Amino acid sequence: VQLQASGGGLVQAGGSLRLSCAASGRAFSSYALAWFRQAPGKERDFVARINRSGTSTYYADSVKGRFTISRDNAKNTVALQMNSLKPEDTAVYYCAADRSGVLITTPSAYDYWGQGTQVTVSS
Repeated sequence: VQLQASGGGLVQAGGSLRLSCAASGRAFSSYALAWFRQAPGKERDFVARINRSGTSTYYADSVKGRFTISRDNAKNTVALQMNSLKPEDTAVYYCAADRSGVLITTPSAYDYWGQGTQVTVSS
């Protein structure tokens, strides 16, 4: 599966952005999907994950209550709604797909990655 992320940009603290990731290829609903982020000079960190059917989600503590992950299996897309953004949310955001179905937040466990989209939050 190929993933293409979009929707990043520059926003003031307290604002909102919606990231989208479009997938091509077959069996989109066979993959759990996640968002990760990577700030300059830091490791890639887990942000959120959604299971294959979209019925279960999991979030990093740092974004819980502010970010919402969702998916549309009919349209082969996954989204990340980001509200109440903070300067520390500034990073390149990546979507990723995992075939295993096991709840895991380690980047190396994911099979496919999008190219990343920059999110910058100004104070």
